[in-house]
Amino acid sequence: QVQLVESGGGLVQAGGSLRLSCAASGRTFSMYAMAWFRQAPGKEQEFVAVLRGSAGVTDYANSVKGRFTISRDNAKNTVYLQMNSLKLEDTAVYFCAVAEYMTYSYTWRDPSDYDYWGQGTQVTVSS
Repeated sequence: QVQLVESGGGLVQAGGSLRLSCAASGRTFSMYAMAWFRQAPGKEQEFVAVLRGSAGVTDYANSVKGRFTISRDNAKNTVYLQMNSLKLEDTAVYFCAVAEYMTYSYTWRDPSDYDYWGQGTQVTVSS
């Protein structure tokens, strides 16, 4: 089992920045991929970013590419999402997710690719 706790959400003006954190505990040695998803009111859950493997391969949704950066601190078992140039449409609950093992057929953009989820942290961008 892996437990995930997100933090760092809040209210920020458009154009501002926030950094989300996701601290993992439990079977952290078996984490292959760590990702961020988000869900806005009335919308489906949306892939944001993923960091996977020992090489730290990253992938981003087109909507956040160039503005968001995913990173991790292995010593702290923590993954971060640095969000810059925030837009109103970035408002959502942001969830951290972990997959334990690599699977070749996965795109890592589908929520079903992941084994564990955090409780979410609210990010609200105001004008």
